[in-house]
Amino acid sequence: MQPWDLLASDTVQGFIEEALTRKWDALQVSTALHKAGYSNEDRAAIMDYMALVPKFREKFANKETARRMFLLCNKLALEQSTAQDIGRWKANLWPREGSVNDLCCGMGGDSFYLPASLQLTGIDLDENRLAMYRHNLQAFGKDASVKCADARSIEGAAFFTIDPARRAIEGENQRDLRNLTPTLEEVVEISKHYKGGMAKLPPGYPPAEIPDGTEILYLGGHSDCRECLVLFGELAKSPDTIRAVIIDKNGETAAEWTRKRDRSLETLDEDLQEKLDRNDSLEGKDRTYRTATSRSDLSLGGIGKYIAEPAPVLIRSRLFSDAALAHDQDAHLISEGIAYVSSDRMLPAPAFTSYEILAHTEIATGAVRSMLKEHDIGKITLKLRGVKLDPDAEAKRLKPKGKNSAILFYTRFHGEKIAILTRRCPPEPALSWPNGRA
Repeated sequence: MQPWDLLASDTVQGFIEEALTRKWDALQVSTALHKAGYSNEDRAAIMDYMALVPKFREKFANKETARRMFLLCNKLALEQSTAQDIGRWKANLWPREGSVNDLCCGMGGDSFYLPASLQLTGIDLDENRLAMYRHNLQAFGKDASVKCADARSIEGAAFFTIDPARRAIEGENQRDLRNLTPTLEEVVEISKHYKGGMAKLPPGYPPAEIPDGTEILYLGGHSDCRECLVLFGELAKSPDTIRAVIIDKNGETAAEWTRKRDRSLETLDEDLQEKLDRNDSLEGKDRTYRTATSRSDLSLGGIGKYIAEPAPVLIRSRLFSDAALAHDQDAHLISEGIAYVSSDRMLPAPAFTSYEILAHTEIATGAVRSMLKEHDIGKITLKLRGVKLDPDAEAKRLKPKGKNSAILFYTRFHGEKIAILTRRCPPEPALSWPNGRA
């Protein structure tokens, strides 16, 4: 049992605030706690909790509310919680009245930013998590009740939100993304007892297993995709569609792409599956991108003038093909199953980060060195996809000497290893999607 009463006390929280303000190191903190008469066990609990305070303030607070924010959590609960940018964005998906069961509620991240007019109940099988939830919702000025119960057996609300457990007992990430508790099949059954709801799934969850009639959203920032959100019932305003949304730090939509769901992009014919499985066995192949780009409307082609990285939400949602073709009908992949798009026109931000191609060669030390020397490159940033090596060790081995800097891609061209020398293109406002959407 975690010493929540101890950590929530004014005395301990006052001590922590003083220690953080004065920037005490671990020895100073331990010494001060010892002088204050805390036991070894309590000192360890306080110091472990102290390490989390700056992290949850960064994740959930703004400049006005960061100071003196004290939430109850442990490391795992904090890692699993929805951060404030996505939490604030998702708040707009809810009605302004009714009741909501926060199933598998954890420390409460999915309830923090829900409309204040909603009646909230946190439900979990773990009494520790319920203690966190109750305390934290009060810290956010919300009056919420709690129930210790199995999410699969509880009803009594109009809507639900659920974040199925994705961790093994020992705290390690589940390798099989489908190994959730409750399972998606059980979440679908749960949804039948509510007017509507939402389920937060890992971004790489197999989309073919998500049922018809739902709305699927891939949410993240400019450089990440943090969740696959499945909307059920009345919350699914556009059923059988897929959305990819880039959310800014304030919880506002920075860019958004939508299309009707096409199940042919979610399932593979046997020949393509065999080819991708064979490609996946190549040294260094990144499984993340095999599962994310297993099927694409983009054809294979040659090395064009530019190479572009799709935003992570577009990779996960498989909408990068639509985004690329909307700007350049000749945009194409350079190797099947790897999300690098080549074209003779620069693809626009924020959908893509584009790089101008300077040269390319086989991945062989002598050939790459010659390419770097020809372009007077002395500083390189390595980007790897489909090739496995230590970037630092490779940079030392290449020993670049020159005045210029560049980005060096180690990837695949039609399945074969290739080194592509580039420089990053600054995003041009004229190439941005109209109104941030496409």
